[in-house]
Amino acid sequence: MPERCILGIETSCDETAAAVVADGERLLANVVSSQIATHQPYGGVVPELASREHLRAIVPVVRQALAEAGKTYESIDAIAVTQGPGLAGALLVGISYAKALAFALEKPLITVNHLEGHIHAVLLEEKQKGNFQIDFPLLALVVSGGHTHLFLAEERDRSWTYANIGRTRDDAAGEAYDKVAKLLGLGYPGGPIIDALAKHGNPRAVKFAPSQIKHDNRGTPKDKQTPYDFSFSGIKTAVLRYVELEGMRDAISARQQALAGVGKPTGEIVLEHCDKKTLDLAASFQRAVVDDLVRKTLQAAEERQARTLFVTGGVAANSELRERFTLEAAKAGLPVYFPSRKLSTDNAAMIATAAFPKLWAEDFASADFSAEASLALR
Repeated sequence: MPERCILGIETSCDETAAAVVADGERLLANVVSSQIATHQPYGGVVPELASREHLRAIVPVVRQALAEAGKTYESIDAIAVTQGPGLAGALLVGISYAKALAFALEKPLITVNHLEGHIHAVLLEEKQKGNFQIDFPLLALVVSGGHTHLFLAEERDRSWTYANIGRTRDDAAGEAYDKVAKLLGLGYPGGPIIDALAKHGNPRAVKFAPSQIKHDNRGTPKDKQTPYDFSFSGIKTAVLRYVELEGMRDAISARQQALAGVGKPTGEIVLEHCDKKTLDLAASFQRAVVDDLVRKTLQAAEERQARTLFVTGGVAANSELRERFTLEAAKAGLPVYFPSRKLSTDNAAMIATAAFPKLWAEDFASADFSAEASLALR
């Protein structure tokens, strides 16, 4: 049979992305337009600015993806787009464009959950390596700037079903990184910078208590409550208190002034403006976050008898997180897989890949669907 190609479109947050994937396993093109420079002055994503940047970028990004794949609009078999979760305005840009394109070309339109896309980013690369054997049940930790979720997945008729067995109660892990980096005057996005600085600090210099969560206040029956929820607002507050108690404000102000003229400060540049106390605090913060993610995920894997572990999302690019999961999962005899760093952050290759089971099943979107900012994965 001739290969079938899907054009994927992703605009859930601050990356405008388009990709072309063949038969769910061959990546022909993957184009991402980043908005980091736009949001950097604010230390986080500004939703209205994100929507405007998507409007500017979506047409050239899609054209570039098709050109790199050697495809035309007419040669694409279907179009896939992120329906949610994400920023409503940002999602609507991609959805409106995808609807118009599908209508004009008379092509099927497929909606994809952004979180399932992150999971399928791992699957895409494992298929490219020839690793088609994935044992179920599969436990997936999706950890990024907007999400920290644990999903237990099962396979049914070439598609997957998901049970959300853990989530963050407040900040996502990547969000905590960004907020702590902003507090310390390290720049945006915070994840890569703190990861780079942590290598130069003492991860045991500052002791952060593990998050304490009351599991009986979720509003769910006791037999469905789990100890796998996360909370990162407490450690963010603990960092703030440490800064105040240790008198670090002046050093932070000096660092902010020094970095103000730097367009996109890298970890190496920021390192030049950090004292030992800042480096120790960054290393200790990262160690506490990674400890929590690894401990609860492996606890869930053991208790739910998972046979495979996926760790995916933007924070999955973190070097310490990868090292710890690789080490601890090996001790538990559990195979663990990560996406490449290129496919860890938001991209459209994962959206196109996740759409293939729906293409094969002819599960296409109706014309009246819209963005769902809090779309659940089931």
